[in-house]
Amino acid sequence: MNFKTIFLIITISLSMWQCDDVNQKQLTESKEDVTLKKYKTIGYIAGYRDFDFSKIQADKLTHINYAFANIIDGKVDFGGKTASNEADLKEEDIKSLQDLKRINPELKILVSVGGWTWSTHFSEVASSSSNRSIFARSAVDFLLKYHLDGIDLDWEYPNQIGAGNPHSIEDIENFTLLLKEVREQLDKQSSLDGKEGGEKYILTIATGGDQAFVENTNLGEAHQYLDFINIMTYDAYNGLHSSTGHHANLLPAKGDPATEIKSAISSVQGHVDAGVPIEKINLGLAFYGRKWEGVNSDNNGLFQPAKTVGMIAFYRNIIQNYTSEKGYHAFWDSSAQAPYLWNADSLVFISYENPRSIQLKIEYLKEAGLGGVMFWEYTDDYHSQLLDAISKNLN
Repeated sequence: MNFKTIFLIITISLSMWQCDDVNQKQLTESKEDVTLKKYKTIGYIAGYRDFDFSKIQADKLTHINYAFANIIDGKVDFGGKTASNEADLKEEDIKSLQDLKRINPELKILVSVGGWTWSTHFSEVASSSSNRSIFARSAVDFLLKYHLDGIDLDWEYPNQIGAGNPHSIEDIENFTLLLKEVREQLDKQSSLDGKEGGEKYILTIATGGDQAFVENTNLGEAHQYLDFINIMTYDAYNGLHSSTGHHANLLPAKGDPATEIKSAISSVQGHVDAGVPIEKINLGLAFYGRKWEGVNSDNNGLFQPAKTVGMIAFYRNIIQNYTSEKGYHAFWDSSAQAPYLWNADSLVFISYENPRSIQLKIEYLKEAGLGGVMFWEYTDDYHSQLLDAISKNLN
C-alpha cells in the first residue's frame, strides 16, 4: 500500500471516529500517544544572510544546521564566497548560536558542509581511504573547535553533475564509505569526551527528493551510519524548468505532465523502498517559492510553458509583494494539497508553501511515523508564520 492510499484512509477514518463516542475515546488516547513523541524541528540557518541570530526562536527548534562550511584542501573549513555573494560567512556566527542554548538547553547545533555551491570537492574527498580519513578527522576537529553537537553533510549530488560538480560512478559506493569514516571518527571522539546515548556527536545528511538521488546512492546501507536523514522534499519544479508546476506538493498533482511525478509522499516512499527506516526520515519544508514569468494563461497558469524558469521567491517577499491588491489570486490544488498564486494580468505564476500545506504535511508525517521536519531557510519566513505553523501542528 502506498502512502497516498494511507493518507486517504487516515482522513476517512478520522472523520468516522469523530461521529462515534466509543471510538472517539480511542482517538483521544491515540493522539495522547502521538503527543508524547518528541518530533524533530531542524532549521537551516544561512550564515551568508545578514541576520541577527539572537532573534532566532530557539524554543521552537530541536536542531540548527548552520549553512555552510566549505571543503578546502580536502578538509572542512570556512572560506570562499557563496554563489549569492551576500554577507561573508563568519566564525563568530557559530559562537553566537551557542547563546541560544540559554533559551533551549536541549538545542543541538550542527554545521552543514557543502550545499548546492560547495559540493564541488565531495567526489574527491570520498574517492580514497586516505582522503576520507583526512576529511573525517577535519570534521571532528571543526566540531571541537566550535563546540558543535554534530555534522550535517549536504552533498548535492553523488554521481550527478549538480552545479557543474565533478562526479563519477564510484560516488555511489564512496558516498557510503565517507559516511562510515565520519561516523567512526565521531563515535571515537564521543568516547574520548565521555558522551553517551543522546549526547553522542550527531551525523546527518540532506538528500534529494527525486528518485535520481536514491538511484545514485546506497541509502539502505548508508543510513546505519546516520542519526537521521533530511529529505529535500521541495524543488519538484525548479530553476531548471521552463514550465510551471508545484515545487513542494504533498501528493502527486492531477494533470501533471511530468514523466516523473514527484511529491513529498513519493520522496519518502523512495527512501523507504531503498531501505531507510521511516522514523529516521525528516520531511523537508520550503520557506520559499518558485516564480515563473510570461506564463501561458490556460489553467490559471498551472502546468503551462513560461518565458522564464522557476526563480526563487522568498516567503517573506511573497506575503508582502504578491498580494490580491496587486492582482495575485490564491488557488488551492486539492489533488496536490498545495497552494499557488496566479496573476492573469502580469502572467506570473508562483508555487509556494503556506501554513495550510504545512499542517497537512505534519498530519501525514505523524500518521506515517516520520521523525519530524526540516526546513530551508529560517530567514525566509515572514513574522514567523511558517515556523509557528510547524510548532503548533508538530508538538
